[in-house]
Parts: sequence; C-alpha cells; structure tokens
Amino acid sequence: MRNIALITLVLALAGCASAYKPKGFGGGFSETQLDTNVFRVSFRGNGYTRAERAEELALLRSAELTLKNGFTHFAIIDSQSREKHSAYTAPTQSYTTANATAYGNSAYGTANTTTYGGQTFLISKPSTTNTIMCFKGKPDIQGLVYDAQFLCGSLGKKYEAICGAN
Repeated sequence: MRNIALITLVLALAGCASAYKPKGFGGGFSETQLDTNVFRVSFRGNGYTRAERAEELALLRSAELTLKNGFTHFAIIDSQSREKHSAYTAPTQSYTTANATAYGNSAYGTANTTTYGGQTFLISKPSTTNTIMCFKGKPDIQGLVYDAQFLCGSLGKKYEAICGAN
C-alpha cells in the first residue's frame, strides 16, 4: 500500500509536461554560447512531454536568447531531436483472505489470493538541440531564417511563457 502511495505522489508532482524554465529535475532548457553570435540551445522534456513541445520550446528559447543578446533574427545551422526510452515496472503485492471451519477432527477452508501491481509503464523523454546563428536584421541567405520577436509572440502565447522572463 505504501508503494502505491509513493507512486501516486511522484506522478502528482511530475504529472505534467516540462515547463518552459531552466533545466532541472523535470526537464527544461539550457544553452551554451559557442561564438559571439552562435549558440547551442537544448530543451529536454520529461515523460509527459510530446516531441513537438520539446522542439517548439527549444525554438522559443532560441528566439528569447537571440533578443537577449541584441539580435533580431536567427537561423538553425544544426538540429538534433532524440527520445530517451525507459520502462518502469510497478512492484507486485499479494493479499490472501481465508476462511476455515472445523467439524470434529476435520477442518475445511477456502482461500483467495489477489495480486496487484506488476504493470510495466513505457516512458519516452524527448529532447531537441539546435545550434543557431544570430543576426542583426534579416540576412540575405539561403535557408529558413526566424524572426525572434515574432516567435516570442506566437510560441510565447501558445505555451503561456513570456520572452525575457527567464
């Protein structure tokens, strides 16, 4: 019974997808500056995070970082998305109830055993890492160039996050 309470508590504490925040126990973003205008931006989700959410929150952090460093646009020059898979098997517990009746030198009885637990839960944790190059003004280059202010507005609204708050 104590194991079920512990599992319930853990699920309640981590019962939602990773929030848009710096990386911690339940996931989040991190970044490394590689050059004056080049950054590696990562977002790691927890077991409740969809891959699309991890990708979009990495984009949101890229936009926020672009603006924070005085740039207006960015391009993704390298991107990696992956999922870490694991499994958890709940412990089993068995309970037995019995009835016995005695008649003289004989005893008659029944017993019923019920087993709980033993389920295996598959867990998938997505992560996305983008290497971005930032620009002051929209560059005239081949490829997709993102407007950081626009992304902050659109993805910030979708995920109820304010660019510059972190």
